Amino acid sequence: MKTRLLIAALITPLLLSAGSASAGNLDLLLSGLFPDNQATYIGYESVERDIIPVASAVDRKYLIVDFRLNGNPGNEQLQASVHKVCMALLKDRDLIRDLSNQGYDMVSVAFDRRSQFDCL
Repeated sequence: MKTRLLIAALITPLLLSAGSASAGNLDLLLSGLFPDNQATYIGYESVERDIIPVASAVDRKYLIVDFRLNGNPGNEQLQASVHKVCMALLKDRDLIRDLSNQGYDMVSVAFDRRSQFDCL
């Protein structure tokens, strides 16, 4: 639960509390994370599932950060890339706090349109 709150705090403030300036900070953090020949940051999307009650233990509001890897990475490279993104987000305590204050329960990383990896 603490990890979930930490992750939620990570992205929410950048995304919502300061408006476009926060989104710009998130974009800056993620766009410089990988060398150009390894992965490209596409953007982020906020997802809120209104049909889930607020008091539910199920994640209701989360952020998806989207990248595209160049080439066809192996499983180990994919895992290392997910770890790199999640750690960059989690190390930004102000971002985590802001995301949590904005009600985010989770942050997910996507490198293609088929799968997402949770930062927990």
